[in-house]
Amino acid sequence: MSRIGNKAVAIPENVEITQNGATVTVKGPKGELSREISSAITLKVEETEAIFTRSSDDNRTKALHGTTRANVHNMVEGVSTGFKKTLKLVGVGYRASKQGDKLVLNVGYSHPVEFENREDLTVEVPDSLTVIVSGISKQRVGDLAAEIRAVRAPEPYKGKGIRYENEVVRRKEGKTGK
Repeated sequence: MSRIGNKAVAIPENVEITQNGATVTVKGPKGELSREISSAITLKVEETEAIFTRSSDDNRTKALHGTTRANVHNMVEGVSTGFKKTLKLVGVGYRASKQGDKLVLNVGYSHPVEFENREDLTVEVPDSLTVIVSGISKQRVGDLAAEIRAVRAPEPYKGKGIRYENEVVRRKEGKTGK
């Protein structure tokens, strides 16, 4: 029994969900998202909620039930409020800046690392040690934030690197000597 799949997705009044075949489209004040869903999962849209049911009880369909419901819930949340990830740069001389529509990171390499602007994402640099990635797709926001973090992941000895805002980096003890 899928606990997540059996929950109904609450639909805010300014959001509209439509289904055309296997494609589910969610429109809201921040934009529009669409996604293909499996034919084994049935979507029923009522006044203020969307309900998902599965056609059979085999393992694959059970797994798709909760996943499909979670994906549509994230789409509804994205078009109504949006998603945001904040990254912090920790290290002497580490800094981030915006040059035109590019994000430029100076994180200890001999060259700056540049990221091109993505069409549906917004990258802000409120100060030189903070980068904020925001958009309507939870997956795309998380992917770009992970790409930026992978440029210089936090290391455990000094704690230097790019980390998520609330990420805790477990520190290791260095060499002890004689």
